[in-house]
Amino acid sequence: MTAAVTHGVPVGGHESGPASKRVIVAYGFWIFLLSDIVMFSAIFATYAVLSRATAGGPSGTDLFSQGTVAIETSCLLASSFLCGMMSMAVSRGDYRGTYIGGASTFLLGAAFLALEIREFAGMVAQGATPERSAFLSAFFTLVGCHGAHVAVGLAWLIVMMALVRSKGFRPNIRRRLACFSLFWHALDIIWVALFTIVYLMGMHK
Repeated sequence: MTAAVTHGVPVGGHESGPASKRVIVAYGFWIFLLSDIVMFSAIFATYAVLSRATAGGPSGTDLFSQGTVAIETSCLLASSFLCGMMSMAVSRGDYRGTYIGGASTFLLGAAFLALEIREFAGMVAQGATPERSAFLSAFFTLVGCHGAHVAVGLAWLIVMMALVRSKGFRPNIRRRLACFSLFWHALDIIWVALFTIVYLMGMHK
């Protein structure tokens, strides 16, 4: 027996209708993040298989610098914390806190990226290029992919700060800032895994 319908709404049932834009955007962005994590998982698996395939060339023990990697990790973890502070400022409608949090996140993220590029340049100068061995190909692919994501995140953050300045905290701007925050925290989590598997384990093989 079907429920009676009045003006398109079932009587005695629950009102149904399309989901809000906020829900749709959040759902779609979570799908994007999960697909990105699947991609990184595949690259991690490839690296794990090839990590010992040095072809007589340098290994992680020969190439990785504990000091540089520690500074990179500190920069990215601190930027993630400040990104969270920025999100809290956005929820309060605090322009000053948003700008300070955004600028601090950007500067630390840029410092991380600069250190990573310097690390790559140093390795290439030593002849440790991606074509030297399967290990180096997997390393540059994994770490470089993460670095590319950081670069995209920095560009995205610049755009978002410009939008906040020109349009304020409109609902769509808040949604985009929330998506950026999720993206940046995901990069932080991926880096922790990368730091552990590639650098810590690589230095002790």
